Amino acid sequence: MVEMIQLKDREEWLQYRGHTIGGSDASAILGLNPWMSNADLYRIKTGEKEQEDISDKPVVKFGIEAEALMRELFRLDYPELKVFYKENNLWKNSDYPFAHASLDGWLEDQDGRKGIWECKTVNIQNGQQTEKWKDAIPDYYYTQLLHYFMVTGFDFAILKARLRWEKHDDREVYAQIKHYRIERPEVEEDLQILIEAEKEFYNRLETSKKPDLILPEI
Repeated sequence: MVEMIQLKDREEWLQYRGHTIGGSDASAILGLNPWMSNADLYRIKTGEKEQEDISDKPVVKFGIEAEALMRELFRLDYPELKVFYKENNLWKNSDYPFAHASLDGWLEDQDGRKGIWECKTVNIQNGQQTEKWKDAIPDYYYTQLLHYFMVTGFDFAILKARLRWEKHDDREVYAQIKHYRIERPEVEEDLQILIEAEKEFYNRLETSKKPDLILPEI
């Protein structure tokens, strides 16, 4: 059974997040997160290490403030889709009690099919970053969507990305909006790999068995 609950505030959301696996944890479990290893995540989840608070970083604040605006622009661009959102939403699935999902939004198409809506604001620093967004979603965001597919059971996902370049020489800001759509059957094999990896990781948390370190590819 899938259910969505609305927590009273961010503090309660943070408390719940500490006990189960969320979307932002998925890439670390698979060794695909350039900022956090699976071993780091294990230490955070077991209380051995405190998770860094990045809420005050300018890039994070920008993303939080832009989210509602991007959601409204999406509504205008895709009037055929119903767009839903609730503050401090948290999704649970009885088949995967070790996991939770907090969505930027969720969708319904004209046939009643349910979809995940995710948005990302990205400051592009170099050509390598540009390449990662060229034809696909970068791995660490792709695995987040897989996690949401697992928890919600939804049929499709759309990620809206705002890629931003700042040219310091002329003080101009350039931005590009891209949309990436995924149908669930397209990623079923990858989804099963993630499910098994998350089950194993959570079992290690329950039995206090540290995972072997997986380093992301450079």
